[in-house]
Amino acid sequence: MQVARIKVPPTAGLRLLASDLLPWGDANLEDALAQWLKVPATQLECSGTSALVVALRTLQKLAPARNEVIVPAYTCPLVAMAISQCGLQARLCDLSPQALDMDEQMLRSLCSEKTLAIVPTHLGGRVADVRVAQHFARMVGAYVIEDAAQALGARVNGESVGMQGDIGLFSLAVGKGLTTFEGGVLVARDPQLRSRLRVTHSRTVGFSLGWELLRSAELAGYAAVYRPATLDWAYGAPLRKNLAADDWITAAGDDFDAFIPQHTLGAWRRRVGVRALKRLTSHLAQAQARAENRIQTLAQISGVEIVRDVAPNAQGTWPVILLRMPSRVSRDALMRAYWSSGLGLSLPFVNILPDYVRYAPLLGRAVLDSVMIARDWAQRLVAISNSEWLTDVQFERLCSHIAETATHAP
Repeated sequence: MQVARIKVPPTAGLRLLASDLLPWGDANLEDALAQWLKVPATQLECSGTSALVVALRTLQKLAPARNEVIVPAYTCPLVAMAISQCGLQARLCDLSPQALDMDEQMLRSLCSEKTLAIVPTHLGGRVADVRVAQHFARMVGAYVIEDAAQALGARVNGESVGMQGDIGLFSLAVGKGLTTFEGGVLVARDPQLRSRLRVTHSRTVGFSLGWELLRSAELAGYAAVYRPATLDWAYGAPLRKNLAADDWITAAGDDFDAFIPQHTLGAWRRRVGVRALKRLTSHLAQAQARAENRIQTLAQISGVEIVRDVAPNAQGTWPVILLRMPSRVSRDALMRAYWSSGLGLSLPFVNILPDYVRYAPLLGRAVLDSVMIARDWAQRLVAISNSEWLTDVQFERLCSHIAETATHAP
């Protein structure tokens, strides 16, 4: 049996050009992002996780008597790691049966005088309804941190996500659109809160030559291999190895290091970001048009649900197209057969947070939170790459596989 060479990345990231890598030019990525997002200011961190740590530590100073952070039960394990590193207690909110968003009734029951923050998440570029989190946070005097790590460029009522809550964060990691290989962005509407975020950064984050050299080398490597001709070597071969070992967690990229680095973003990577940002608007528009066309085809497949934006008047981004399969059996059958086929299939995350053996100890008593609907979501979700390198022929073939699996799997 011939092994398929993988030429399609799992998400539609923005490809870097050789001209992006020049060592001179404008390094003011913070102002460039603020202008692009149409927000008052941005603050750069070394990763989205580091940005969350800075946000949580800032809020801890403002409300030291509060120690609980409410997050969706189905989210990136790095969120749990950041909460634990700050010495806070996570609380897990179940998901709505109808939408990829926190269940309103359970969210209300979790909120109390102990709640420091609620963290609604715009997963896979789909826009959550932050108004619900805002309402309950205000009732108990808590804050709202929008996790828009996977939604840079998404908007609600014409305004950038991240600006509805008290603090918003974005990721500049690979596969998220604009990338500095690793990077994070913080935004806040209130000037005093923005000032406090900068104070936290200045007191806890410093320059690290070792980390900057490593991330710069990784960014140069990304620029070199993020293309169809070399993607199989960089991504396909490790994927096949992990799947052969039945290691879905590593295959999905859920195997995170326990250490969360915190350091500044160097000038060269900022310059790369400034240059690439000029092409991001066009990149996102092309991705949206591609997704809209392909959603029309996917919508004709019986039993398969397309995940859409939850918030009204939202315009999400499309790094992937998220599908909910009819059952866990059908989802697993599809992934086992075609994950390494080169047709752009992947998983957002393999498990809900308490179902990871490695991360469950970070949750403390939150492992007892009832999150059965979130578990059902986790067991049925599939991500289809929205990369321009997924051809129409490949996409049609993938749709036929999805339709066959959805029809025949129990």
